[in-house]
Amino acid sequence: MILRGAEASRYFAAPDRARVGLLIYGADPMRVALKRQQVIAAVMGPNGDAEMRLTRISAADLRKDGALLFDAIKAVGFFPGPRVAFVEDATDGLADMIAGAMKEWRAGDAQIIVAAGNLTGKSTLKTLFEKHPAAVCIGLIDEPPGREEIAATLKSAGISNLGQGAMADLTTLARELDPGDFRQMLEKIFLYKWRDSTPLLPEEISALAPATIEAEVDALVRIVADGARGEVGPMLRRLEGQGTQAVGVCIVMLRYFRSLHMIATDAGGMQAGLQKARAFGPRRDQMQRQAESWGVDALEKALAHLVETDFSLRSASRAPAMAVMERALIRITMQKRK
Repeated sequence: MILRGAEASRYFAAPDRARVGLLIYGADPMRVALKRQQVIAAVMGPNGDAEMRLTRISAADLRKDGALLFDAIKAVGFFPGPRVAFVEDATDGLADMIAGAMKEWRAGDAQIIVAAGNLTGKSTLKTLFEKHPAAVCIGLIDEPPGREEIAATLKSAGISNLGQGAMADLTTLARELDPGDFRQMLEKIFLYKWRDSTPLLPEEISALAPATIEAEVDALVRIVADGARGEVGPMLRRLEGQGTQAVGVCIVMLRYFRSLHMIATDAGGMQAGLQKARAFGPRRDQMQRQAESWGVDALEKALAHLVETDFSLRSASRAPAMAVMERALIRITMQKRK
């Protein structure tokens, strides 16, 4: 059986212990690891690992001894409760061994949970779990967790009271951050809100969120967007001393000014533009203020300067790259002052 989207999220939170097993696969190893940790804990309960009801089997060990998985599902533990036989880093080469263990599985045996990397459409391992009447197959595509999955994760930690805009900020961060970074941020929120029944506010989320770009580059973006011409040179010198490349600065600037242009020109109004630009917390107020201050014409001229500079930096020109970048940024800040 194949599960996707919201159905997959619900299964990870509350798996069916009567099923033979589950295959989780995906290109992002961190996301696969997080989901298999969640589902294993849900099958065994909070004390399963401590009570030795989890058997871990590496792909290399299973290749050497094909009976390991069969022995693991049939073993009788010292403690009562559901058991799991977990196979990590599985590949199609293990499909026959896993199929043999699944064929011998009976009610009361350890549930088989298999984690794999990216599998093709013709994968024998994937086909095995998809077609088995009592198994589940879940592929994790490069898609961030949605509102329902985030809400379920928060609820599991006792957080159900969200302030206005908090969920929108969390879904934005889920798209921007790596799965591991987003999970670490949620754990910080859990600790911060422990025994705190007040609403989770966007300001709190912003304070606990990791920086998505270098703090110094972020500061330079604010300097340029606010038109602070005199601060551009010193900040670029600092960045250059840290080894930052001019092309990298230009890419960040282009991304930010395109976001400002999107906010200023969205047909649904500025609030709709802010949502599409993934602006959250205090950054939302900053970008709204800057988009209003610049106006569409000035933003388009700034973007033209940045595109021209990007071409220049990637060309065979011998001009000092950071000097070219500084000249462009000063021209842009002067354009805002007009």
